[in-house]
Amino acid sequence: MRKENIDRRSFLKRLGLGASAAGLTLAGCGSAGKKLVGKAGETGLTPGEMTYRINPTTGDKVSLLGYGCMRWPFKEAKEGEEEEIDQDEVNRLVDHAIANGVNYFDTSPAYCRGKSETATGIALSRHPRDKYFIATKLSNFSPQTWSREESLKMYNDSFKKLQVDYIDYLLLHGVGMGTDAMEEFRQRYIDNGVLDYLLEEREKGKIRNLGFSYHGDIKVFDYLLENQDKYKWDFVQIQHNYLDWKHAKEINPRNTDSEYLYGELEKRNIPAVIMEPLLGGRLSNVPDHIVARLKEKEPERSVASWAFRYAGTFPGVLTVLSGMTYMEHLEDNLLSYCPLKPLDDDEIKYLYDTADLMVQYPTIACNDCKYCMPCPYGIDIPAILLHYNKCVNEGNIPQNAKDPGYAKARKAFLIGYDRSVPKLRQASHCIGCSQCEPHCPQNIKIPERLHAIDDFVEQVRQNREVSLI
Repeated sequence: MRKENIDRRSFLKRLGLGASAAGLTLAGCGSAGKKLVGKAGETGLTPGEMTYRINPTTGDKVSLLGYGCMRWPFKEAKEGEEEEIDQDEVNRLVDHAIANGVNYFDTSPAYCRGKSETATGIALSRHPRDKYFIATKLSNFSPQTWSREESLKMYNDSFKKLQVDYIDYLLLHGVGMGTDAMEEFRQRYIDNGVLDYLLEEREKGKIRNLGFSYHGDIKVFDYLLENQDKYKWDFVQIQHNYLDWKHAKEINPRNTDSEYLYGELEKRNIPAVIMEPLLGGRLSNVPDHIVARLKEKEPERSVASWAFRYAGTFPGVLTVLSGMTYMEHLEDNLLSYCPLKPLDDDEIKYLYDTADLMVQYPTIACNDCKYCMPCPYGIDIPAILLHYNKCVNEGNIPQNAKDPGYAKARKAFLIGYDRSVPKLRQASHCIGCSQCEPHCPQNIKIPERLHAIDDFVEQVRQNREVSLI
C-alpha cells in the first residue's frame, strides 16, 4: 500500500521555492522595539515577525510555531498530595506566546494526567476568542472509552474544560496504535458511529477543522488518505524531524519514515501539523560531538533551533508543535520562527548527514509523552528511559573497568539514576504486567527495556563488565 517516496533531489529543489508557494505570511511578533525577556528578566534578542501559514481549507492564518500543551509546568507537591499544574505560570507562558504571535494551542483530554484542557482553557479564556485556535483530540485510547456514549462524553467535556462553544481543530487521537491497529480504529471511530457524528459536527460548525494524529501502523494512515474524498481531512498531524525523515523504521520497525508521511499529505494538499520536532528532546540533548558539529555551522543558535527550522522549512507544514514548559524554551523557539529563516539545500543535507551519525547511538525511542503513565506499580517509566538516553549521549555509560574514565562514568550513571528516579520508582519494581506497552506511540517494548536497564544497573553496581542494552 506504500506509494513511491518523493525523489530527494526533486524535493530539495522544490524547497527553494517553498516559502512563496505555501502562502507564507508574516505578522508582528510583539510590539515594535519590544525585546524578548528571559526567565531571570534579562533582555534577549529583539524579535522579528512571526511566520504564518495559511490553511487552504478555512483560510486560517496559523502561526508556524504552535504551542503543545502536553508539558505544562507543575507545582511541587507536598508529600502525599497530588501534583497540580502551576496555573499562574501557564497563564504567563500563554500571555507571552500570544503577545509574540503564537495563535495555535494543542491539547488533549489525556495530557498532564487529564488536567491540560482545563489549564489551557483557563489561560486562553482571558484572551479574545479570535486571537487563538484551539486544537484538541478525541483521546479514546482505552477499550473502556470506545463506546459511542463514552467517546461523545469525552468530546463534549472538552468544550466545557476549554470554555469554548466551537473547536478549531479536532483530531482523532493516535490512530494506528495497538497490536491490531485497523480493528482498533474501527471500534474507536467507525462501528460506534463516532466518526460520522464528528463529520456532522463539522457541518454544523462545532468543529471547524477535522483531522487525525498518526502513530504506528501505516495501513491505517493509508486507509484514511485513500478515503479522503469521503472524509475530507482538513489536516493531519505527523511525527516529523530530520532523524525520522529516513531513519524512523531503523529506530522502530513499526514506525514509518516521515519522508513518506509528508509526501502523501503533500500530494493531496492536506496541511501537516508537526509533532515531535525534537523527538521528546532527543534532538536537543544530543551527544557532545553532534553539538560541536551543529555549533560549528551556527554558533549563535541553539541545537534545538536546527530541528525547528528544519520542520518549518517544508512548505506543506501548517504549524510545528513544541511542548514548552519553561520560558527559555518559548523564547528560543520564537527566535527560530520570528521570522523563519528556511534551511537551504546544503543545510538540509548537513542535517541528514548529522542524522546518519546520530542513529548510530543506541538510545531508546522514548519521547517523554507519558502515555504509559501512571504505572500501577508506581514506576516512573519515562524518567528511567530518559536517564539512560542522557547517559548514552553524554558518554556516561560504564562498560569495562579497564577503560579510561570508567570510574567517573560509573559514578555519574549511578548517582544520576538515584537522583532522577526515586528508588521505589526504579526499574527493579517492574513485574512485567505490560499495561503500559499498548499506549506507547513509539511501540517501545517497555517491560523488556525496563528489565534490561535494571540488569544493567545491577551489573554497574557490582563493577562487572557490561554492554549497552
